[in-house]
Amino acid sequence: MPPLPRNFIADGVLEVGTYDATLDEVRASILVAGPPDAAELQWDRPHRSKLVANAEILIRQLRQVGITEIFLDGSFTEAKPRPNDIDGYFECDVMALASGDLQRRLNALDEFKIWTWDPAARRIAGASTKKQLPMWHKYRTELYPHIPGLLSGIRDNGGNELPFPAAFRRQRGSGVRKGIIRIVSP
Repeated sequence: MPPLPRNFIADGVLEVGTYDATLDEVRASILVAGPPDAAELQWDRPHRSKLVANAEILIRQLRQVGITEIFLDGSFTEAKPRPNDIDGYFECDVMALASGDLQRRLNALDEFKIWTWDPAARRIAGASTKKQLPMWHKYRTELYPHIPGLLSGIRDNGGNELPFPAAFRRQRGSGVRKGIIRIVSP
């Protein structure tokens, strides 16, 4: 896989592709350090660094239960000086997810018991009207389970439902295709 780009393309996103990176490489990349024009963009490096530190906690927990395919995306992978959060997904076994075993094992590792994707667990975040999962409230990160071959509930501009890999490789709203980060072990 190619290294992380040194700049965003004209649409303010990573060039289309899947970029393998360790968390240390993410920290050293434009995603945290900022693009060449970071100063004039008022790039919030401390905030972006904190988002990565928070995501690292969840990634570590996923790895402890055997999850290795973890992808990060959202406005964090765009030229937005202060993204709200990090979004992503991970590939998992359908039976571990459906039985609740994956959620139980992850919550056994997390002191705040934030692992759930139940819509009833969503709460409004601050002044926003958007409801967020418990993991977002604690870590400002939302990582969703993905079963290869299943759809995400996210639709493209034509109304077609997409699997996570396709949905997360498009900018929300505009539908512009973009790159995504696969987190790899050092």
